[in-house]
Amino acid sequence: MVSGLHPFIAVQNNSLSTMSVIQIHRQQPYNQLSHASQVKTSQMLESSSVLLFIVFGLFIFLLFVVLIRKNGSAALIWNEIIREKITNFIMNQSKEQRILNFVLQNAVRGDPCSVLDTIDKYCSQKEWAMNVGDEKGLILDKTVEEVQPSVALELGTYCGYSAVRIARLLKAGARLLTVEFNPEFAAIAKQIIEFAGVQDKVKLLEGPSEEIIPQLKKKYEVDTLDFVFLDHWKDRYTPDTILIQECNLLRKGSVLLADNIIVPGAPEFLNYIRKNPRFQCTNYPSHLEYMKVKDAMEKAVFLG
Repeated sequence: MVSGLHPFIAVQNNSLSTMSVIQIHRQQPYNQLSHASQVKTSQMLESSSVLLFIVFGLFIFLLFVVLIRKNGSAALIWNEIIREKITNFIMNQSKEQRILNFVLQNAVRGDPCSVLDTIDKYCSQKEWAMNVGDEKGLILDKTVEEVQPSVALELGTYCGYSAVRIARLLKAGARLLTVEFNPEFAAIAKQIIEFAGVQDKVKLLEGPSEEIIPQLKKKYEVDTLDFVFLDHWKDRYTPDTILIQECNLLRKGSVLLADNIIVPGAPEFLNYIRKNPRFQCTNYPSHLEYMKVKDAMEKAVFLG
């Protein structure tokens, strides 16, 4: 007994102490179980978050894939900005240089059709590029064969695909003047044109179209143009068409053919050319090069 305490109180205190110990021992397994449950719940929440993030990422990816296939703008953003920049960084080489290398390694020298087929194969299977392509190329072929131009002008050479395509169909003595603003593209196009064996029919002019067009008559001895293929900056379609007329480079029956009038689109040009009584227009529905995205070409015959 504790000195100075009533026996009953002392017994009570001992009983309380014993009960407290029992309660503590009873609470410990419960606390451990509660902690384990909390850890398990936290792990489940983390796993759910990760799974949700993966599902959301796959959804966004699939949505973007659908957009690329169905939407021209999304397709161009993916191919021309995202994918191309990443590949260029990894390869330390431009897409146009890769196209040239593929042609040099796989096409038959001096065979324009082999060069075109090789570029089409690369751009349809490996990397998209803004050539007129095989599908719309048939529209270009048909127009050139109908017109049988003595002097043709192309605005926008790029890698030389359409220049080779046009030149291979030109009659003896005919020539194609092709204009390219980008020096890198011009250098690659020159090599592809020479490799295809059509360099005698093609003259590549490097510089802005608005500066070269006024020089065609005096500097390059062009009287009039029989055929003009517009495939450069879409916002230059209208001003360059007007400039060609102001320079008296068109004759009655001269034919203009404009590419990509839906994607990326040339609404100003369509509005101008279709409302102009001096032109008779024909629309050729097609698809964006190497894709299933809707596009079209517009032919305009100058009536004089």
